[in-house]
Amino acid sequence: MTTLNTTTTTTKPGDTTRKNENENETPSKPKHLINLLRGWPSPHLLPAAQLQAAAARVLSDPAVAVPALQYAPDEGYGPLREELARWLGALYNRGFVPAPIRPEDIAITGGASQALACVLQSFADPAYTRAVWMAAPCYFLACPIFEDAGFRGRLRAVPEDDGGIDLDALERGLREEGEKPWEGRAFKSPAPYRKLYRHIIYLVATSANPSGKTLSLARRRRLVHLAREHDALVISDDVYDLLQWPVTASLADPDPPSSSSPLPLPPLLPLLSQIDAALPPSRHNPPGSRRFPHAISNGSFSKLVGPGVRTGWIHSGSGGSGSASSSGSLGAFTLGFSQTGSNRSGGAASQFAAAVVHQMMAAGELEAHLRDVVRPALRRRHALVVRELVEGEDWVDLGVKVGSGNGVFGGYFVWLTLPAGVDAAAVAERAREENLIVAPGRLFEVSGDEEAARFPRHIRLCFSWEEEENLVKGVRRLGRVLRRMLEGSEGGQPPGSQRVEASAGEFK
Repeated sequence: MTTLNTTTTTTKPGDTTRKNENENETPSKPKHLINLLRGWPSPHLLPAAQLQAAAARVLSDPAVAVPALQYAPDEGYGPLREELARWLGALYNRGFVPAPIRPEDIAITGGASQALACVLQSFADPAYTRAVWMAAPCYFLACPIFEDAGFRGRLRAVPEDDGGIDLDALERGLREEGEKPWEGRAFKSPAPYRKLYRHIIYLVATSANPSGKTLSLARRRRLVHLAREHDALVISDDVYDLLQWPVTASLADPDPPSSSSPLPLPPLLPLLSQIDAALPPSRHNPPGSRRFPHAISNGSFSKLVGPGVRTGWIHSGSGGSGSASSSGSLGAFTLGFSQTGSNRSGGAASQFAAAVVHQMMAAGELEAHLRDVVRPALRRRHALVVRELVEGEDWVDLGVKVGSGNGVFGGYFVWLTLPAGVDAAAVAERAREENLIVAPGRLFEVSGDEEAARFPRHIRLCFSWEEEENLVKGVRRLGRVLRRMLEGSEGGQPPGSQRVEASAGEFK
């Protein structure tokens, strides 16, 4: 664990981020609302001009416009599937695994949430699937999707350790669940295109929401093998993979990186779906059927382009040599997903948006937007927040831990651990009195299995939504709230023996 104990604040001439936030706030002019809970991209990160130009190209060519405005193929817009396979293949195929990414193994979706619901419709059955295993802390809005699919009371929390989801705990849980009596008579009929799985495992493998942790290659491989052993389908929300950047050894960088310098993507770890695709069919593969995977990648353009495009993709490796078959047939999972009733009635979601996004990608505009705008801005925002947490005078000696990453960081969030005895929910409630909204840790407990992994001392801060100045102001407000609470609990004496810590283990 790396401990940074910077107790002074250096103000440079012209550094507006260090100004006193109260300078424009008086009793007659109360503090404006700052929302550090909302996990949305800043309006300044939305590529409106590129989308406008791409839409014009789609609509100006009848050969493109007509299919874009018609019902989609069940598996989704073909040109986007082809472009995704080319783009993702170049990003992820860097020597870790031999399984290429093929268009036959990609289905277009209406975004990660819609895709998750469709996967549960077609590949899970509450009468057959024993449980849903969720890395905890979890993306809390996934819980109601699982509950709507019939798994209320069957969600199981799997705690994280320093490296992400605790695979020893997961293995114990899968084994113990498998030893319980279970009739397991499926209500759904998956044949001929689909397969039902005995377990579902859900996580964010890279830059997890909320903890920011990323699974190592070794842990990814072990997770895939566990899934194959226990007939589980791993669903990884891979929505932050392309929003990563290098971090310096010192979080307290006096000069936060510029948001105007291009920022290439660091080397990516392989997708869980790629690792699975490199292996032969498991013993749970239905006899006589094509190869069904035990891990899928749930991707989305919501964080890359904008949530309003409601477009994403699923990758599910079909194995083999990676070359397309002579008939160009879909992979087993892609075909099964495409046969979900809501896909067949109207075709795949977001056909027009998919055509527009494809135009952006084919022209190189999306890659340029991520390299030149999104990643630099997120890196700078993250650095501003962490610098304030580590160096800011409002946070000195508070005993709060914040992760520094392991050379690379990504996503939208910082996960704080408060000192022992401090209730994060009470802190969040007090923060609202300061017109500040933050997310207490209990929000990220797995619904129905909260006792297995509780987070009473944690707070999630989002750095993607508010503008830079408000990010710094919000962090300062939160520090003052926490300090007042700590001083009140200690008879007015600050906890001088404690320090703000930057732990590399928090966000590996």
